[in-house]
Amino acid sequence: MNYNYHTHTSRCGHATGTAEEYVITAIENGIKHMGFSDHLPLRFSDGTESHYRVPACEAEDYCKEILSLSAKYKDKIDLKVGFESEYYPELFDEMLENAVRWGAEYLILGQHYTFPENEGARHTVKESDSREELAAYTDSVIAAMRENVFSYIAHPDVFNFTGDADFYRGEARRLCAAAREMNVPLEINFLGIRGERHYPREDFWKVAGEEKAPVTFGFDAHEPESAFDKESLAKAERMVAKYNLNYIGKPELILIRDIKT
Repeated sequence: MNYNYHTHTSRCGHATGTAEEYVITAIENGIKHMGFSDHLPLRFSDGTESHYRVPACEAEDYCKEILSLSAKYKDKIDLKVGFESEYYPELFDEMLENAVRWGAEYLILGQHYTFPENEGARHTVKESDSREELAAYTDSVIAAMRENVFSYIAHPDVFNFTGDADFYRGEARRLCAAAREMNVPLEINFLGIRGERHYPREDFWKVAGEEKAPVTFGFDAHEPESAFDKESLAKAERMVAKYNLNYIGKPELILIRDIKT
């Protein structure tokens, strides 16, 4: 594996280390294509901001820092700057315009909420047996795919559903079939592996294999040492073999500047 487009920085408030430390770790471990995709800033109508994203006042500096590192290490690594973003239909045009204005090159989808958290949305990692909430999550992800601006879907199995197993498999199939039809890669998330979280979910990836949805990998690094994760890589490769996944390797980035100009 010589790529990773899922990397965070300390600007989001829940990652550590300098951006350059992540780059150096990646280079030392043979990564040739790398992207930073910290959480896209979001300021709500009441003037407050989401607590786990890059502050809007730092977004331009974040992009400039990564672009500066891209120039510094251009002979060793192809480095891009982007954001991990939710898809909220009523806010997304502004979110996309801001990302481009600040200097981002690509987006990945990380649907941590199905509607803005300032309106009381449940975080998708919290246990839920609600069919309505799971269906809303699936609807959100599929709607995001249709926008044709997200290079891939981060942790598509992040929704922590604890209800009926048959219903879950049906929603997973709906999501994976859409990913196949629209050729949007789904990420096996290495933070979930090394953190022993509820994802990657075996039942989700079994369906992904049956549907032949395109699959990619992402380190989801929140500390420099995770800018390469050999142990999680081995486990992800075993999942690919176990479920006969349609692993595509490095995803093709959708350059959002081309869309908005």
